[in-house]
Amino acid sequence: MASDPAAAPVPARPRVALVVPTFNEEEAIGPTLAGVPQGAVDLVVVADGGSADRTVERARAAGAEVVSPGRGFGLGCLAAVRHAIGADIVVFMDGDGADDPGMIPSLVEPIARGEADFVMASRATGEREPGSMSWHQLAAGWAAGQGMRLLYGVRFTDMCTFRAIRRDRLLALGMTEMTYGWNLEMQMRAARAGLVSREVPVAYRCRRGGVSKVAGNLRSSIRVGFRLVATFLRVAAQPTPRPT
Repeated sequence: MASDPAAAPVPARPRVALVVPTFNEEEAIGPTLAGVPQGAVDLVVVADGGSADRTVERARAAGAEVVSPGRGFGLGCLAAVRHAIGADIVVFMDGDGADDPGMIPSLVEPIARGEADFVMASRATGEREPGSMSWHQLAAGWAAGQGMRLLYGVRFTDMCTFRAIRRDRLLALGMTEMTYGWNLEMQMRAARAGLVSREVPVAYRCRRGGVSKVAGNLRSSIRVGFRLVATFLRVAAQPTPRPT
C-alpha cells in the first residue's frame, strides 16, 4: 500500500506509547485502559480535551499520564506525542471503549519487524458489532480512500483513530490539523511522504458510554464532514515532495 519498498529500521526492542484522546469518557476510560494487554505498551498518555466529568481522575487511576492542552482532537494528539519522549512507536486509540485494545500488538508488530512505518486499523474490513458504525462513517472512509488512491497511489478503507506509526516519522510529517481532520491529514501526509503502510482488519464494538463527538447527531456529523473535506482539499493542494 506504499510506494517505498522498505520501512525504516527500528530498535530491537522498540518502546511503545499509547495515546488516547478523550473528552467526557468517564464511563469508558477505565475499562478501556484495563483491556490493554500486559506488556503491549510502555507508556499510556491520555490527551484530555477539557472533560467536565471524572475522565482525568479515572485515567490516572488506571496508570495513565495525562496531558490537557485544550480543546481540539489533533491538538491533544500532538501534545501527547510530544510528551511521549523516548517512544519509538505511537499507537492511537479512542477512549470510548469501541476499539479492542487486544489488537494493539497486531498494529505494532509490522513496525517492530521493520515491515512498515504506519499501520492502520480498518473497521470496514473487520467484524463490526451491530450499531457500532453508521453508513455515512463507512462511506466517508471509502471516499477518502478513493481520493488518496487517485492522489498518491495508496488506498485506505477507514479513517479511524486506531493506528500505529513510528514517532519520528509522525513528527517529520509536519502535522497542522488540530481538529477532527487530524486522522485524515496523517494518512494523506504519510502516503505523500512514501511511508510504508499497512492496513489490519479489526473488530469494532459499540461505545461503552457517553455520546460520540463525531457521529452522535446530525449537526456533529455535518460539522466533522465539512472539516474532513476542508482537510482533504488543503493537503491535496500541497505539492508532493520529489525523491532526493
